Amino acid sequence: MLFCNVGMYQNKDGDALPSNNNGIKIFYRTYGRGPVKVLMIIGLAGTHDSWGPQIKGLVGTLTPNDEELPAGDRSNGDGEVGADVEVCAFDNRGMGRSSVPTKKSEYTTRTMAKDAIALMDHLGWEKAHVFGHSMGAMIACKLAAMVPARILSLALLNVTGGGYECIPKIDRKSLSIAMRFLRAKTPEQRAAVDLDTHYSQEYLEEYVGQKTRRSILYQEYVKGISATGMQSNYGFDGQVNACWTHKLSRAELESIRVAGFPISVIHGRHDVIAQLCHAKRLAEKLYPSARMVELNGGHLVSHERTEEVNKALSELIKASESMTSLYDWTNLSNKSSGCKSTSRISLLRSNSSIVIVGSIEKLRIFLAYFFGLFVLAFENIRRGVQRLKPVRCGKMATLAADGTTEAPSKWEFSCDLEVDYQSEEIARIVHAALAVDKELQPDKVKRQMTVSNAKLSVHFEAVEARFLRASYSAFVDVLTLATKTIEEFGQGITL
Repeated sequence: MLFCNVGMYQNKDGDALPSNNNGIKIFYRTYGRGPVKVLMIIGLAGTHDSWGPQIKGLVGTLTPNDEELPAGDRSNGDGEVGADVEVCAFDNRGMGRSSVPTKKSEYTTRTMAKDAIALMDHLGWEKAHVFGHSMGAMIACKLAAMVPARILSLALLNVTGGGYECIPKIDRKSLSIAMRFLRAKTPEQRAAVDLDTHYSQEYLEEYVGQKTRRSILYQEYVKGISATGMQSNYGFDGQVNACWTHKLSRAELESIRVAGFPISVIHGRHDVIAQLCHAKRLAEKLYPSARMVELNGGHLVSHERTEEVNKALSELIKASESMTSLYDWTNLSNKSSGCKSTSRISLLRSNSSIVIVGSIEKLRIFLAYFFGLFVLAFENIRRGVQRLKPVRCGKMATLAADGTTEAPSKWEFSCDLEVDYQSEEIARIVHAALAVDKELQPDKVKRQMTVSNAKLSVHFEAVEARFLRASYSAFVDVLTLATKTIEEFGQGITL
């Protein structure tokens, strides 16, 4: 096993580092051999082998150097760039075989960028081409801002600027994914959610022989998650914290922009996690160093459009090696075309000065996110959960025409609950989100939901009391888990 003890290398830059960093170990693997060095940084909940299609494309093999084949069996130069490339991919802290700190404060993109720098030092790499995906691209940006002289080129795949830019587009699909993700407890459930998160619908429904890509990828995902295990709560919460608290200052952006290395911002048009407009805006801020590459894919565009992504990465390396002029490299202008805002920005004149009230838009997005994606909002959710109490629970009985009680039907047990959101709009958003959360045993439990006067009413019927209790409990768990998630996110909000 190959590990980098980051504490051995993180005392060079003069920063006051947490003492517990001395125990952090980063698992890594290298592929191929040659003077061209490429460091790959994966995203949230991903492991080093998620870069497989790009490793294969660049060096021509997926056999790591620590498991090297005999010389006669090695692949030799059939990658996109050739035989002169060495790639290093690693597991970020909190995932895979790397250490898992227990405090969220130990997960920031700056701290994780320091892990990557320590790994470069461990490998003896003075400079490298740095590629990052999603959260890994945020880390790559921090790394480039911290040590721009050590970066030969920068590839940012499916990136955003962090913070509120991590908010996905609010629609029914996003709500469905959010609810299913909150309930995913097994590799099978997590795999089903991940597919809709990573790929475009069009790609998943394509047939490969007699099977759809969805069915093929589902089996691969279940196998992969089962092999590596579900990510720990410490690791997931910490990496989410890193994304949510990520921000590039103007000075950091300028440091990257003027460093002189070429940048590729590669993004899928159908990404439901990272909105394309945020990637465009970041690319424009890095003009003239950046080139924008839009592809017809989802969040995991590196897998969905492997050939196009590998071609873009190869062109980036070649542009760096040949010292192509940045003005010849870029395909952008210095005009902004980022996310369009529907909110008004007030211009207030006072003492001959103009005050731009831009926080209105952030506030709108913030509220839309928590009302939509996680369905409930701070005080409303607390009040709602407190009101989650049965109105009636017991055996069902029906009345005959003569007023006598008939024998119970198959659906012998029932239970009702009511949630008061004090807002008709919020109640309807909750109803729409929970409507996609189907009962796992519809032949044993059924559920009906209605909205009236800002209240969500839920009626359960079951064939046995135990099924009724399980369904009711699971329903409450979803709301409780959503509350916990919202509160943890809310601690990092600054408007």
